[in-house]
Amino acid sequence: MGKRRGGRELLRSLSKRQKKHLREFGEEHPFYDKVSGGPEATQICELSENSDKSSAESDSETEVEQVSVYHKLLATLKASPESESEEEEDESESEEAGESEAEMDSEGSQETGEADGGEEDKNDVPEQEEATDTAEQTLGQEQADGADTSCDPSREVIEEFTDVKHESEFSLETNFMEEESGDCNADKRDSNSSQAFSEDPFKQHMDKELEEKEVEKMSTLPKTSSQSKWPRLGQLTFSSTLEKHKTLKADKEVDVKQLYLHKPLESTWPKVNKQYLSSMNKPSDPFFTPLQRELFCIMNTYRDLFYPERNALTNGEEIQHAYCLHALNHVLKANAQVLSNNAKRRDQKPGPDNDDYRDQGLTRPKHLMKHINLLPLEPHGVDFSRVRMLNLNNWSKYYRQTLLFSALQDPQINSIFNKHCFNYMGQVAVRNVPLSGSISHVVVQLPHVFRRLEAENITSVIETRFQFFINKVLPEYRDAIMSHTLIYVPSYFDYVRLRNYFKKEDLNFTHICEYTKKGGVCRARRFFLKGEKQFLLLTERFHFYKRYVIKGIRNLIFYELPTYSHFYSEICNMMKATDNGADATWTCTVLYSKYDAQKLAAVVGIDRTAQMLQSKKDVHLFVTGENE
Repeated sequence: MGKRRGGRELLRSLSKRQKKHLREFGEEHPFYDKVSGGPEATQICELSENSDKSSAESDSETEVEQVSVYHKLLATLKASPESESEEEEDESESEEAGESEAEMDSEGSQETGEADGGEEDKNDVPEQEEATDTAEQTLGQEQADGADTSCDPSREVIEEFTDVKHESEFSLETNFMEEESGDCNADKRDSNSSQAFSEDPFKQHMDKELEEKEVEKMSTLPKTSSQSKWPRLGQLTFSSTLEKHKTLKADKEVDVKQLYLHKPLESTWPKVNKQYLSSMNKPSDPFFTPLQRELFCIMNTYRDLFYPERNALTNGEEIQHAYCLHALNHVLKANAQVLSNNAKRRDQKPGPDNDDYRDQGLTRPKHLMKHINLLPLEPHGVDFSRVRMLNLNNWSKYYRQTLLFSALQDPQINSIFNKHCFNYMGQVAVRNVPLSGSISHVVVQLPHVFRRLEAENITSVIETRFQFFINKVLPEYRDAIMSHTLIYVPSYFDYVRLRNYFKKEDLNFTHICEYTKKGGVCRARRFFLKGEKQFLLLTERFHFYKRYVIKGIRNLIFYELPTYSHFYSEICNMMKATDNGADATWTCTVLYSKYDAQKLAAVVGIDRTAQMLQSKKDVHLFVTGENE
């Protein structure tokens, strides 16, 4: 009784993992063996002549008895299916304790029998026989039910478990509630699923197999372009290197079925986008706003898109919802295709690999990399029989869709879109040109002098502008009469270069940038207003973040055209903050080159820009604020 009670107390002190190991292997894990810290005393025993033989016999008998009892107990534990035993493990620990106690009692009785000279208790024989009968019944039941009886204790290798029945529950496409969708035409849609899937833009784009001639043509020949005007987006430019694709037309109303949205998105998208539709008086489309409809119509064809009229305050989130819908639609379709191919591969007979199951890439990147669509240096355990041929051929860049959204037309963004987007489907860019420009918003009477500088190439513009400024423009403002001169510098690097030059020439100036502390900003503004400093260097980023009104400006120099066109009129209108009656002495000088065509058009308009760039004259004058 004392030994059995001690075994129960020991069992209660074990953790769930220890109990599981004890039940499976019949002994406690060696990791939890208690090892005393000090050395044990050495014991000397005298062995008899027949000790080797007797010990060997007793060991063999003990081993046979231990194995037989272990198998019988294991058979009783395996009486129920694996799924039921796993549920019982999670439900309660009391049952585990009871089973393990039975095992401990059996081992305890076995040890007692060995201590009494190997005699077995007659009361233990019926229990062992009952355990044997239970094991035989269990094995017979499993064979009758068609269960897998290969899970034998002597078998060391356990096959990987695949839950074929419940695998569909882990699919992204079935994790959405369909109760509210009211899909009564499911059977009809399933009958036409094969035809609809073949017309799906996702399927058409990813299944397109390019030829080497086409790839060579895209890498060598220039792109052909065509123009089209849409009601909401305006002027669009379609460009492609391959055969001329059909020009898209803007539809006033779009049928959701024609968009080939994934099933969960058809029901969730109207709810998510409801906030933008409610702001419209009479929405003609219950799913999209006019801007979203035209943008998604282009994105859904897997063409590259550049939209330079995004505004964070007006249409920023509206556009964000549109391209997020397109991204989710793509991810859900790709996931559904992989799961479908997984099921087909399990059901097919062993044989050669089928190219129809190529639905994956080489790797799954964890972050956005600057160098994209490159072959990885390591396989990363990928199944190459499932990798698309376009990835193996290193043609991923020809299938990549690039979506660019910006608040302005910028030469650097245009360079990325024109030189680093190789989508075989082509590109679509919104090219709305301003007619008047931000100069029309200048309210003060001010002469604007635009001076053109000549540069051989775009890389030499920075040096050419600096030399032009210090040799031709700055000498005109060194006179004390030209005080209160503000120099607007868009680039911080140009600002640092001008600041160092002014210090070297010992000019009377002060400077403000985005890194200037508040105390320094206050001192610089006060010195400039009182005329204690003749020049003030101001960066564009400081104006972008702070929007301070600089008082005391009489002469204004734009070292480069502003990045944002409305900054031009904002800086010029700061002159009206100074009421000193010297309006006639106000001046404004702007430096530009032929590489600033887009910035220039945003300031003076497209018509004046064409004249200023093609004219033989290097100086052009405009006057604003005149009374007509």
